Amino acid sequence: MAVNFIEELRWRGMLHDTMPGTEEYLMEQMRAAYVGFDPTADSLHIGNLVPIMLLAHYQRAGHKPFALVGGATGMIGDPSGKSAERNLLDEKTLRHNQEAIKLQLAQFLDFESNESNAAVLVNNYDWMKEFSFLDFIRDVGKHITVNYMMAKDSVKNRISSESSDGMSFTEFTYQLVQGYDFLHLYKEHDCTLQMGGSDQWGNITTGTELIRRIGGGKGYALTCPLITKSDGSKFGKSEGGNVWLDAKRTSPYKFYQYWLNTSDQDAEKYIKIFTFLTKEEIENLIVAHNEAPHQRILQKKLADEITVMVHSQEDLDNAIKASNILFGKSTSEDLKGLDEATFLDVFDGVPQAEIAKDIINNGLDIIGALAEHTGFLKSNGEARRALKENSISVNKEKVKEGYAISSNDLINNQFVLLQRGKKNYFVIRVV
Repeated sequence: MAVNFIEELRWRGMLHDTMPGTEEYLMEQMRAAYVGFDPTADSLHIGNLVPIMLLAHYQRAGHKPFALVGGATGMIGDPSGKSAERNLLDEKTLRHNQEAIKLQLAQFLDFESNESNAAVLVNNYDWMKEFSFLDFIRDVGKHITVNYMMAKDSVKNRISSESSDGMSFTEFTYQLVQGYDFLHLYKEHDCTLQMGGSDQWGNITTGTELIRRIGGGKGYALTCPLITKSDGSKFGKSEGGNVWLDAKRTSPYKFYQYWLNTSDQDAEKYIKIFTFLTKEEIENLIVAHNEAPHQRILQKKLADEITVMVHSQEDLDNAIKASNILFGKSTSEDLKGLDEATFLDVFDGVPQAEIAKDIINNGLDIIGALAEHTGFLKSNGEARRALKENSISVNKEKVKEGYAISSNDLINNQFVLLQRGKKNYFVIRVV
C-alpha cells in the first residue's frame, strides 16, 4: 500500500491506541475494516464525524471500509460511557434510520465504486435475528469468561458508579454481541480490523478475542481519541442539543455557525480531524491564522470545508450570505433571498411582534411600526428622534419619517426586519 493510513491518523491527532503490528499489517495489502454506528435516530450528529472520517481516510488509503449499522445492538444499548439504559426501538424504525444514515455516509464514502475497495453498509440485525438465545450462549458465550467481561472499564465504571442503578444483563451482554459482529465480518468478509472511539476499546478487543478463540485467526483494533473542547464543554452540543447532520434537524446555517464559533485552540485541532486538507495546506493556514487571528482564517476554512461535505456548496453559500446579514454587509435583496427556516435561525432570539396583514396592505406608517404596534421603541417621540438620526432601517435599507411599510416589504410573504443602529433588531411577523 502506498498510503500509510496509521501515519495519516497520527499527524491529524486521530490515533489513540492500536494493537501491536497494525501499521505493518495495513501496509502489506488492501484490508477490510469496520466501524459501528448507532441507529437510534434517523440522523447521525457531529459526534459521529470522527469515526466517519476514520472510514473515509481508510478508503482513501486504498482499503475497504464497512459501515455497520447496529440494528441488533441498537435494540440493546451500549453501556460504554453511559450512565443509564436507553430506549429500545422496533425493527421498522431501525430500518428507516438505517436508510437515512446510509445517505449521510455516502457524502463521505463511495458505496458505488467499481473498485475492490467500495464501501459496504451492513446491519447486524440481519445475522442476529435468527440467532436463538440458546445457540448464542452455547456457541459464543462459553468462549468468554465473566471475569474477562467484568474487567472491562465500561462494565466496571457502570457497576461502581454511585449515580447508576447498576447494569442489566441485557447491557452486560452487549460486548459479546459486538464481539460476535467482528467475528461474523471476519468470517464472511475477511474483515480483520475494527475501529472506534477510545471508549470502545473493551468491546473491540472482546471481538479480537472471539476471532482468536472461535475463528482461529487474528483481529486488530484501532481507536481514536474522544473529541473534547478546550473550554471543557461537550463537543457536538449546542444550546439546542446535538448538532445533527440532517438539515431538517440542524439547519446548514446553524451547522456552519457551530464551526465558525470554534475557539482558536479547537479550530487548529479540528481542521486536521474534520477536513481532508493536506498537512502542508493546514500548516500554511495555521501560519496565516496566527499572523492575523482576528480574521479567523482557520474557523472560516473549517466551517466552509465541513459544511460543503455534509450539505452542499449551495448550502454553504446561503449560510455565508445569512451570516453576513447580521454584520451589516448585506442588502435587502440578500435578506429577501433567505428561506423562512434560515431567516428564523438568523434572527433566533430577536424580539417579535405580530401585525395583521390588513394593516400592512393598507400601509403601516414607520412611526407606528416602531412604537405603537410593536413596542420596539418606547414612544412616537423616540421613533421620530431615531428617524432624524438616520439610524432606522427596514430590511437593511435606511428609511425616513413618512415611510410606510407595505406588502412589498414582506420577506417570505410574512416578515419585516426593523433595525436601529447596527445591532438592535426587531422582527414583525405578519399574520
